[in-house]
Amino acid sequence: MKRVLVIPDGAADEPQSVLGNRTPLQAAATPAMDAVAREGLVGQVDHIPAGMPSGSDVGTMSLFGEDPAARHTGRAPIEAAAQGIELGPNDWAVRCNLVEVIDGVMKSFTAHQIDSAVAADLLHRLQSELPGDGPWRYVPGVSYRNLLLYRGDEGDPPFDETTATTPPHDITDQAIAPHLPGGRGGERLRELMDRSRANFAATDSAATQVWLWGQGNRPQLPAFAEKYGARGAVITAVDLLRGLGKLLGWDVIEVEGATGYLDTDYAAKGRAAIAALQTYDFVCVHVEATDEASHEGDAAAKVQALEEIDTKIVGPLRKHLEASGQPFRLLVCPDHPTFLRTKTHSHGYVPFAVCGEGIATDAATTYDEVAATGGLTIDAGHTLMDRLYGSF
Repeated sequence: MKRVLVIPDGAADEPQSVLGNRTPLQAAATPAMDAVAREGLVGQVDHIPAGMPSGSDVGTMSLFGEDPAARHTGRAPIEAAAQGIELGPNDWAVRCNLVEVIDGVMKSFTAHQIDSAVAADLLHRLQSELPGDGPWRYVPGVSYRNLLLYRGDEGDPPFDETTATTPPHDITDQAIAPHLPGGRGGERLRELMDRSRANFAATDSAATQVWLWGQGNRPQLPAFAEKYGARGAVITAVDLLRGLGKLLGWDVIEVEGATGYLDTDYAAKGRAAIAALQTYDFVCVHVEATDEASHEGDAAAKVQALEEIDTKIVGPLRKHLEASGQPFRLLVCPDHPTFLRTKTHSHGYVPFAVCGEGIATDAATTYDEVAATGGLTIDAGHTLMDRLYGSF
């Protein structure tokens, strides 16, 4: 049986006055997702365990069938895996955003989608200030998404459970002072952030400093193929999803035109997913655009992104699966809510819709938050994948 998971990142939301007191999912024209709802069932699931920060690192780990409370060590080591970086037992990774902070306020957690080449040059400047034989290494990534590595020897680790950092996308338009790193290693992280501020002041870059967060050591995840007996692949433009896929033993399918932003090539992702089904038993398609729209507080852009996902990804996939003659299951589910009101991730239920072989239908005719409240409720989000490979 072929199984497909489509993740409209951060799609779940609250009713919006600008959308006639409807959520973006209710306001968007999504005939393909509604068809999945009519042909199968709709429910709600919580992917963020209590006490854990809401984010795609936690939410997608849960979506992929692993309990974040037991498996999650931090966001940055997952992104390190995406770059093929092996972390030793005493190594740590830290997420390094390039950001714009003006008068102590986080104005842009992406430094206005800074160019990757410019970002790499800025990180090279910072690395040149550090001892060549020291444990800290800046690693350029894509645009504002970069890493800081700590290569350690046996002994006291640089961080522990007291280390507290804050994702910069959670504090857009807020003062940064209450959210600076604290606990073990916090002073060192603050020092590196201060150094970057002084260094970048001599440039004309949109980035005013680095923001360090998401620290963690090497995670241990069981192979997806051994757990579910399926060969998997993931289609995404985000290192976090690439890293999780690699840690689970999936192949990562790169798609030209996939940007991880609102201008991503939705149709190319849809075509790539259909082609991947010729080879793989399980295919995951992740789209970041809905989450980005929420971070920018842009309700119209979020609705448009949902409609693009529906028309160019879910629709073609559903038609292909139904025409293939093979048994299949198609699941649509976000990883977490991202509210337009707060411009940040939130805890709580997200709606899911699933159809296909062995899936009983319910009364739902649309895919949205309201329809989901009347259906199956799953509190332990990591068990949703078990159901996709078992029974609902």
